[in-house]
Amino acid sequence: MPVNEAGPIPQPKQSHGKEWGKGTKDPDERLLLEGPRSRLAELARAIRVFAELIRGFRALHFVGPCVTVFGSARFKEDHPYYAMSREVGREIGRAGFTVMTGGGPGVMEAANRGARDVGAPSVGCNIKLPHEQKPNTYLDKFVEFRYFFVRKMMLVKYSYAFIAAPGGFGTLDEIFETATLIQTGKIANFPVVLLGRAYWAPLVSFLRETMVAQGTIAAEDVDRLQLTDSPEEAAHLVRASALKEFGLKSRRPTRKLKTLKEQSE
Repeated sequence: MPVNEAGPIPQPKQSHGKEWGKGTKDPDERLLLEGPRSRLAELARAIRVFAELIRGFRALHFVGPCVTVFGSARFKEDHPYYAMSREVGREIGRAGFTVMTGGGPGVMEAANRGARDVGAPSVGCNIKLPHEQKPNTYLDKFVEFRYFFVRKMMLVKYSYAFIAAPGGFGTLDEIFETATLIQTGKIANFPVVLLGRAYWAPLVSFLRETMVAQGTIAAEDVDRLQLTDSPEEAAHLVRASALKEFGLKSRRPTRKLKTLKEQSE
């Protein structure tokens, strides 16, 4: 046993997450985060991740080009940000996109509801959490994921832009995850629109006055974040970028194959 001047250094017990670890009360998450396990157990987990990827690909294969709207699940129907998000859902739907959200209440519900208002497709990609959230009632398709990284990949794969309404840690996570992918050249100049100037202005000021000033990011990294109070302008920015940057154009829908049982999905 290793020692120091005070005596032996206690070693953590291999307790499979019961006495130490980074996971939650979910036993599967505790096992995932506690460290290396047997090769067979790690292979089994990799297969589960792969299966979730395939399930996501199958479920979202026919949704068409999407725009994802993020934001807080805590805003009620009478909140101004709910009304703003519902209008952005309408505008994105009118622009010919499928509206994608996390599928829950608040801003997510509002954006899906806006899509429903104008007859546009509406999709929810939920993440399983300790406190389960029910899918809102304005979804044409709802997919649930266990792993955050799988869900994030689906949102980027099928979306041509992100619109971030006021929100919390989850919304910030998506904003900066996407900003990092753009900064590092992993994806092209993907539009990230911050809806609600008063809410987001302090964050953008911090980025410019502290991070750019200290040289940890470049000014153009902040310039990619576009602020607006107008759902119409947000939709215009998204549509213009999709046509110019990605060459998006109308096309015939992908034919469903009975041999893969896609008719029932």
